[in-house]
Amino acid sequence: MRSSRVALAVLCTAQFVDVLDVNAVLVALPSLGRDLGLRGGGLQWVITAYVIVFGAGLLPAGRLADALGRRRVFAAGMAVFTAASAACAVAPGAGVLVPARALQGLGAALTAPAALALIVDAFPAGRPRERAVAAWTAVAALGGAAGVVLGGLIAGTLGWRWVFLINLPVGLATLALTPRVLPAGRAARAALWPLVPAGLLGRRPVVVAAAVAVVLTATTSGGAVLATLQLQDALGLTPQGASLALLPLSLAVIAGSVLTSRARAPARAVIAGGLLLVAGGSLTAAAGSSEAALVAWAVLAGLGLGAASVAATTLGASAVPEPDRGTASAVLNAAAQLGTAGGVPALVLLAGRPGFAAAAALAGCAAVSAPRALRRTVDSRS
Repeated sequence: MRSSRVALAVLCTAQFVDVLDVNAVLVALPSLGRDLGLRGGGLQWVITAYVIVFGAGLLPAGRLADALGRRRVFAAGMAVFTAASAACAVAPGAGVLVPARALQGLGAALTAPAALALIVDAFPAGRPRERAVAAWTAVAALGGAAGVVLGGLIAGTLGWRWVFLINLPVGLATLALTPRVLPAGRAARAALWPLVPAGLLGRRPVVVAAAVAVVLTATTSGGAVLATLQLQDALGLTPQGASLALLPLSLAVIAGSVLTSRARAPARAVIAGGLLLVAGGSLTAAAGSSEAALVAWAVLAGLGLGAASVAATTLGASAVPEPDRGTASAVLNAAAQLGTAGGVPALVLLAGRPGFAAAAALAGCAAVSAPRALRRTVDSRS
């Protein structure tokens, strides 16, 4: 069991930096753009290149992990991600930075589904697996939330290039530990096509978990960007000040994840409760634009994100047979990236209070519909 815990720590660390890079770079965009002379569409591609390749690559990467071996694909992904991070850190302009960001997305896509499948394989069904998946999901959710905080702090003190440089020691350490602590496993000899095995998307827990992931990342990632812009543009905080004001978001994600991993409530109840917390936080931010209202949003949304993410990921990842877990993990990760890719621009376009109101409506509708969809499903947490 000790070796499994060490493996879990390595895999969680890799997932943290994968997700961290989305929001951390987003917050660092203003200083990056000023330094490299990028504006408008050119600046947007620094984010878009990563998100598109990450999201589009997850399903093929999950199938590769099942077919070729999960440790092998995980290590390849970490190598690509680390090398691409170094290229981003020294990029003299968009001509190098944007392709390097795309390579970062590819590396993240290779590691994420392989990591979750390795965790599910390493821990027996029941409470040990639930707690391991809860830890991994909590770290993923924390990475997105912490990206907002760390991106502002790092860009405002050390400079935007350090947003990428911090990935290097993490990546190199993970690569060194991978052959020592991760099980070699066996290739499943599964066909690479089709990318999603027949019947996987017919499993209701997988579909519901994926839908919940879309809603959670759309509302919370988009909300985090709205809050950051509001704190800086309307309330006049520095990037560092805005980051510190949103620190409760990261802490609340941890709290929500820990509470869920220790609770024995049905998954559908935890998912509904978490989504309602996100909706309540979004309504609070929509009702008032003060710093106190945005901090309240961070606490409520963070608790809801941590709780519902753990419950949904555990539900979906445990609902498929062992040979297809890499692919199922890729589906859940792809859903989360889809939510971020769609939610951030949509809520930023609405801006301010209307954006938070839209997030509240989306999370509230999902809080009602997700439990209904799961009502006839055997609950993996009961």
